[in-house]
Amino acid sequence: MASRGGEVAIELPTLIRVYKDGTIQRLVDPPYIPPSSVPDKDTGVSSKDVVISSNVSARLYLPQAAGTRKLPVLVYYHGGGFLIESAFSAVHHPVLNRLAAACGALTVSVEYRKAPEHLLPAAYDDCWEALRWVTEPTQRDPWLAEHGDFGRVFVGGDSSGGNIVHNIVMRVGREGLPGELTLVGAFLTHPYFFGSEPIGSEPKHGFEQTLHYRCWNFVYPDAPGGINNPMISPMAAGAPSLVTLGCRRLFVGVAGEDEIRDRGVWYYEAVKDSGWEGEIELFEIEGEGHAHQVLRPILIMPRR
Repeated sequence: MASRGGEVAIELPTLIRVYKDGTIQRLVDPPYIPPSSVPDKDTGVSSKDVVISSNVSARLYLPQAAGTRKLPVLVYYHGGGFLIESAFSAVHHPVLNRLAAACGALTVSVEYRKAPEHLLPAAYDDCWEALRWVTEPTQRDPWLAEHGDFGRVFVGGDSSGGNIVHNIVMRVGREGLPGELTLVGAFLTHPYFFGSEPIGSEPKHGFEQTLHYRCWNFVYPDAPGGINNPMISPMAAGAPSLVTLGCRRLFVGVAGEDEIRDRGVWYYEAVKDSGWEGEIELFEIEGEGHAHQVLRPILIMPRR
């Protein structure tokens, strides 16, 4: 195959192509969009970028109506299969403007390291570092210090970001947060979960060649247990009990036409049956596909 890097070594359709000479081509790579200290004309939300560490940064979103009120704090993890997308992209930036405005929350959208340059668990570690930074009183950005209500901290994410949310909430349950803070709630929108055996409407033939199966093995080739690692398969045999989830409320969103819709429903049922004492809600949108609320702008962008 003739291309910029010569012969292709591996391709994950719609996500990434890696050539034998080591060249990496992201098949969808939306342009960078800068933050704006001037409130967005449609949402009234201002934004700015912050550096958390040498590996982690974030974009903060402040609703215009904040004034002197303390706002809930939402830490958000974007999707993209651990391979593509960015907190600073022309796709996620407008989504976060709308989300911050709708929720009335001071929102922190985390920019974490991506595979294959940085294989998992790098992204999990980065996202945990970001949550610790947000909730650590000695490290708070002025926006967080002035406007954040740290009695109302939430986390959320879409697709692989929803997967990250689950793993972050499990870690909160194990380790807690600085200053005895608690995590009020979390939302997982179309979370990327998978496993070694098909469930529900997933294909019975060629299952190991599906994008979701191949993607996990690519982004975390050394995962203990492979595709049955609890980080991708929370209900696998030997996985930690979901009763230890470290928040009080959970919202799971699924889409009727999403190929991994049944995984989200299974997760919801497993949490309900685990003995976890929090509140959980499942919401399904019929007739829509995976991450439709984010991906519509991507679908009209030229492929590379």
